[in-house]
Amino acid sequence: MNAQGFFAQALVYLGAAVIAVPLARRLGLGSVLGYLLAGVAIGPFALKLVGRSEDVMHFAEFGVVMMLFVIGLELQPAMLWRMRGPIFGLGLLQMASTALLIAAVTGLFGMPPLMAIATGLILAMSSTAIALQSLQERGLMRSDGGRASFSVLLFQDIAVIPILALLPLLATQAPAAHGGGHGPAAAATGWMQGLLVIGVVAGIVVGGRFLLRPVFRWIAGTRLRDAFTATALLLVVGIAMAMTAVGLSPALGTFLAGVVLADSEYRHELESDLEPFKGLLLGLFFISVGASIDFGLIVGAPWRMAGFVALLVAVKLVLLLALGRRAGQPWPQAWLFAATLAQGGEFAFVLIAFALQTGVFPRDVAGTLTGIVALSMVVAPLLLLANDRLIQPRFARGEGEREMDRIDEGSNPVLVAGFGRFGQVVGRMLKANGIGATVLDLDAESIELLRKYGLKVFYGDASRTDLLHAAGAEQARLMVLAVDDPGKSLSIAEAVRRHYPHLRILARANNLRHAFALRRLGVDATVTETWGSALALGETALREVGFAPYQAHRAALRFRRHEGETMAALFDAWGDEATRISVAKQRVADLEHLLESDDEEARVFQDSAWESAPRVGAARDSE
Repeated sequence: MNAQGFFAQALVYLGAAVIAVPLARRLGLGSVLGYLLAGVAIGPFALKLVGRSEDVMHFAEFGVVMMLFVIGLELQPAMLWRMRGPIFGLGLLQMASTALLIAAVTGLFGMPPLMAIATGLILAMSSTAIALQSLQERGLMRSDGGRASFSVLLFQDIAVIPILALLPLLATQAPAAHGGGHGPAAAATGWMQGLLVIGVVAGIVVGGRFLLRPVFRWIAGTRLRDAFTATALLLVVGIAMAMTAVGLSPALGTFLAGVVLADSEYRHELESDLEPFKGLLLGLFFISVGASIDFGLIVGAPWRMAGFVALLVAVKLVLLLALGRRAGQPWPQAWLFAATLAQGGEFAFVLIAFALQTGVFPRDVAGTLTGIVALSMVVAPLLLLANDRLIQPRFARGEGEREMDRIDEGSNPVLVAGFGRFGQVVGRMLKANGIGATVLDLDAESIELLRKYGLKVFYGDASRTDLLHAAGAEQARLMVLAVDDPGKSLSIAEAVRRHYPHLRILARANNLRHAFALRRLGVDATVTETWGSALALGETALREVGFAPYQAHRAALRFRRHEGETMAALFDAWGDEATRISVAKQRVADLEHLLESDDEEARVFQDSAWESAPRVGAARDSE
């Protein structure tokens, strides 16, 4: 394809996405269905703007790989270990029961036993891309049904490896001619294959644990966002190539790398840097799936194909619903679990192609299965839409309200932006009182030091809304804005107020002008950075010159209250300089009048008291 053809294809894909996806979202259909319909519209069986390109599909599948890496970043190894029961329990049960049931049903239609087993294993897969994208759009990843869906999908990704090894054993005819292999069959055999697999996996774990953090620390020290993004992309592409070279799933490899880096202070920055690429490539993947549907096959036997798709979805829906209930899920979550996974998966395309190459399927069966999987993926968003609008409203209990109160690892009630000498005091006070806080800062060296003391600090620019999203801003309740740069502080406040209006914002201000600028942006409360320490020093000064401790403390409280009222009055008059000066003079006069009318004992001291007053250390000891 020449340069002009490439740009023409890119224009068609992007134009289809820009038109179809917002329209689908406005109609309440979700972005996934919008992408699929866009692919159908521009494909070879509709407008014929693009052909079925294997190159585009392979490129687009990289979006699934990147999505698994980002998901891995959200799972600490300890959390993954706690999920081992659902992954290898529920996941294995779903794969085995679904494969056996589908094999039995296809056997009733006259399919040979070995071919039926292969069909069951392939159609037991669900779409990781559609399921996780849909759950994330609905904010349901942390629900019981969302967690169960993720566990099953992760096991399915792991199961791709043994299925690829098993398929050649199910062959009933000579392998089809092809230019290359896929997976373990195309790689080294015997002990060499095993050593390669162990070496690559060990390299990912050890490298991610001990080598990547110094690399990211060095890159972060440059303060160049482009360099950090390029490093993240290099990491994902490199791991995907290494896993493919030894016949393993690249998605599984990048997921493992994400889990290894989940405890890193650069987790949120990596996630937010890769998010745009992941979303764009996933959209391209869905468009490619829509464009690849063979409508010639469907038109030739429409009722037959519709029946196969309906049967597949019905079998998986009923079985998943039963498994969800058996796992103890309430009915609303069981329905969510079933509706999320009732379609075929993107890895089915890889398995079908490999089964065709190894002689498991004849070409007509492979084409039919490909059409069934693709159509089931088109139906999947409609199932979730039906679940949202028809099934969930029938249950009186609101699952979302229960989830709002759940605070777990990766979702803290407080975000702290800036962790210098000011932010550290706030963060340590929250931690001491059992309040979880996710901290974002741009000083890589300070972050590394603070993490040694057990503080949860991450590298990242809090003015970026994608980073705030990755840090859990949608679930948090409070933002403590403690950065020392007034310009950066204002940009963060503006971004948070625009995109996360539910967050209350408490901000550090450098001076009065900065405080008022923050208040105009909707910040709930501001504290001038030197105010508290200056007030404390003033109270100590009163005690030094002879005030009793209680008198000095009462005077400080009175001054604090008066200054707060003064700030409010000045804020209302800040736009008019003459009015502002007049208000300031009046407030000074009011303070003098307040002090004059105060208790005589609190204001007057004798010269002898000054001479005999205890100094700072003694005054504090006597308190």
